[in-house]
Amino acid sequence: MSEEYSKKEIEEARKLFAGSCDFMLGVAGLKQLPAADLPEIAFAGRSNVGKSSLVNALTGRKTLAKTSHTPGRTQQLNFFNLGERMYMVDMPGYGYAKVSKTQRDEWTQLIFDYLRGRPTLRCVFILIDSRHGLKDTDIDLMKMLDETAVQYRIILTKTDKVKSQELAKVTDSIVKTLKMHAAAFPEILATSAQKNIGLDEARTVMASYAA
Repeated sequence: MSEEYSKKEIEEARKLFAGSCDFMLGVAGLKQLPAADLPEIAFAGRSNVGKSSLVNALTGRKTLAKTSHTPGRTQQLNFFNLGERMYMVDMPGYGYAKVSKTQRDEWTQLIFDYLRGRPTLRCVFILIDSRHGLKDTDIDLMKMLDETAVQYRIILTKTDKVKSQELAKVTDSIVKTLKMHAAAFPEILATSAQKNIGLDEARTVMASYAA
């Protein structure tokens, strides 16, 4: 579902994401979190949903965030400083990953602890593979964000890999689900990192949270 943005808003968002964007640090525990001095947006989603690919595509860089065909490559909270105006946080994938149960449980705990307690967190972008739709683990995260009153928005990824009819069906299903969740933004962003679909809209939405 689309929102209307002015050419000026789109251009300003492009400039922000085309400017400096530096990897700051990887956080494996809450004590390592940087000072909460800028607004933050976080990218969450199941393993291999395409978080790192989207971060790279949004910023026009190929290697800013590490991508891999092996689920579970991102093993910490990776902080990126976007033009001294906002932090972007690439989070470990939840759900399936080729790691031990102990490691997976530690990641899940870190994700939830961060999302519950970060005062400068403005929005969580939950990435959903458009081929698969919402899974139970996505719903669990949405419920937790509802409880903690952290705003979140759904981004569909890999939309180039599904037919338009199937995409419409998945979108309608998710929109109906969002109506039952208090902290959810009611509209969906549809993207493809590979085909540059929906990136201007996503950038413009994200730029609205910057300082």
